[in-house]
Amino acid sequence: LVSNNSPPSHVGPAQPPASIMINPLRRHKSISPAIVSSVAVCGLILAGSMAFTSGFSSLSAGVRAASRSNIVAPPRSMAGQHQARSAMRQSRGTVFSAAAEVEIPVKSDTTTIDSDTAAELYQDMQLGRKFEDATAQWYQRGKVFGFVHLANGQEAVSTGAIKQLRKDDYICSTYRDHVHSLSKGCDPNKVMAELFAKKTGICNGQGGSMHMFDAEHNMLGGFAFIGEGIPVALGAAFQTRYKRDSLKDPNADQVTLAFFGDGTTNVGQFAECLNMASLYKLPIVFVVENNLWAIGMYHYRATAPSLGDQLPHIYKKGPAFGMPGVLVDGMDVVKVREAVGEAIERARRGDGPTLIEAETYRYRGHSLADPDQLRSPEEKERFAKQDPIEKFRAYCLENNLLTEEQFGELEAKADATVQEAIQFADSSPKPDKSQLLNNVFSDPKGFGVDENGKYRYENPEFITKSAAAGLGQFN
Repeated sequence: LVSNNSPPSHVGPAQPPASIMINPLRRHKSISPAIVSSVAVCGLILAGSMAFTSGFSSLSAGVRAASRSNIVAPPRSMAGQHQARSAMRQSRGTVFSAAAEVEIPVKSDTTTIDSDTAAELYQDMQLGRKFEDATAQWYQRGKVFGFVHLANGQEAVSTGAIKQLRKDDYICSTYRDHVHSLSKGCDPNKVMAELFAKKTGICNGQGGSMHMFDAEHNMLGGFAFIGEGIPVALGAAFQTRYKRDSLKDPNADQVTLAFFGDGTTNVGQFAECLNMASLYKLPIVFVVENNLWAIGMYHYRATAPSLGDQLPHIYKKGPAFGMPGVLVDGMDVVKVREAVGEAIERARRGDGPTLIEAETYRYRGHSLADPDQLRSPEEKERFAKQDPIEKFRAYCLENNLLTEEQFGELEAKADATVQEAIQFADSSPKPDKSQLLNNVFSDPKGFGVDENGKYRYENPEFITKSAAAGLGQFN
């Protein structure tokens, strides 16, 4: 079941990057207008509603399969599990399909990054790291409010994936959304002002840390609950295909990236959205940022392995839905860039979705309210040695892409951008009380809209009459 379009190969942290390409189990022709018209009327609503359901049938099928199988217990040591998984990734390149496991040679490093691209990637990762560090500082000073989740350590995933998107491509994030927003091109001043809960924020101070949204850059938001953003991303991908295939819009080739964590892959929206994305061959890339910890739950304790495996592999869930499953070193921006780049090209040419598991690590607690006492010092130290920024710095020096002087200039530019954002946010006005109900209800009080286009309750005659008479006259 290997695709004939391009030679597949495995992605692993110790191997040069490539993608695992699985030919979908079914090759769809264009969706007929009769089918699409019935679905597209409520495209985004349909996708959003799936957040309230779960895949009980898939769960029960998995339980039945497990009961009939000899499943080898994973190693007892959690650290041992991760080390065993890392050793496995370093030793083989494999294409996985629903029917078989096919051994293939690992592709050599063919990534071409010029100096300008290297500077862009390094600048973006430095901006993300410094922005998050500044956020933590101003949170401690009482300027940043609410729950705040930082992405220190995970910059390679954001930068490697998002920086190769077009402005009109879509992304959906999680509650860890600051760096995603910056990588997509959102104004750092507005992002910081949103953290400060100011009127000049990207959501006018009403979203806060977990709810960044920017229509200009097709940043479809951060989401506080896990799995919420995946159906929204699915809706965005569906409308792109609807415009292309049914409305014959030649410009409808946007790709959507849906970001979520390892814990999210155990909830119903994940399975349902993979199913629908494969069913309609939607132009979407599912990016799992596997940082090993779902808040305080360790990945190997929460996620069961696939049948025949000793360790859980999220990327293997892709072929079960007829799409490629890709494993990539999420601490290496070059490898993330190539793996996601192949998935983006595949989606844009109409070949359907891809599931990518990027193994990464966060350098801070789950949120700034988390004392981070669950993870061992040894584990933190092991991943600190894999800092994605330092790894890319070494790569650039080894390949003569950037000099020490250029690194200094890029770091200074990132510092200046963050300082400007802080000054902008701190000096911006607070939201007015008059905007309290903005963007909450289409009609804040439920009385409807008058002929003049204003809310009926704003009509002086409406508020002077009794409720019964007023409603009778203006309904």
